[in-house]
Amino acid sequence: MLSSSHVIEIVQTGVEAAAVIAFAMSGLMAAARKQLDVVGAFVVAGLTAFGGGTLRDILLDRRPFFWVEHHAWLWVLLALCSAAMLFMSSRHIEPTERAMQWPDALGLGLFTATGTQLALAQDMPLLVAVLLGVVTATFGGVLRDIVCNEIPSLFRDRRPYAVCAFIGGWVAVGAHAAGAAELTVLLLAAVVTSALRMGSLWLGFTLPGWRQ
Repeated sequence: MLSSSHVIEIVQTGVEAAAVIAFAMSGLMAAARKQLDVVGAFVVAGLTAFGGGTLRDILLDRRPFFWVEHHAWLWVLLALCSAAMLFMSSRHIEPTERAMQWPDALGLGLFTATGTQLALAQDMPLLVAVLLGVVTATFGGVLRDIVCNEIPSLFRDRRPYAVCAFIGGWVAVGAHAAGAAELTVLLLAAVVTSALRMGSLWLGFTLPGWRQ
């Protein structure tokens, strides 16, 4: 019979795997807009999928990295990029981007939850744990946009993204402080973060901008 720690580890792996697919597709859309070749598409998709988690692992001195420990996902990423190059054309980009907003919101919640929880497990200060959750969930997209020679959308489009992750991280902290089980903390933070992001997309809510 599996111990509770093994169950949590399996769930975290599954959660991160689902988020990896969602974020990799986001990177593929950016590569398609820039008309990158298969190597460029693989690099951009990989940065989007693994960049935030890798930075988190570096800051937490956590080894091996997620994509090293679960290297089968590199093959999945390579297959996705190759298939996209073969079958996707420019007319597919805009509809696919709209459809990917919802899986991307799911990935945001999942990565926020796992990043915050891993930091809490290493007894990081609460604000640091929350910020590591935000980094895990958002930094891959920042790297994606930098490599594609764009100002990161996280910093300019005014749609709540990092803010949703920040709130979700504090939900994880609160549930952890209340003595909730690790699986409950993970699910609660992921659901709240994803729901906030989906709600903002549904309502078209944007954050205040600079006065003109």
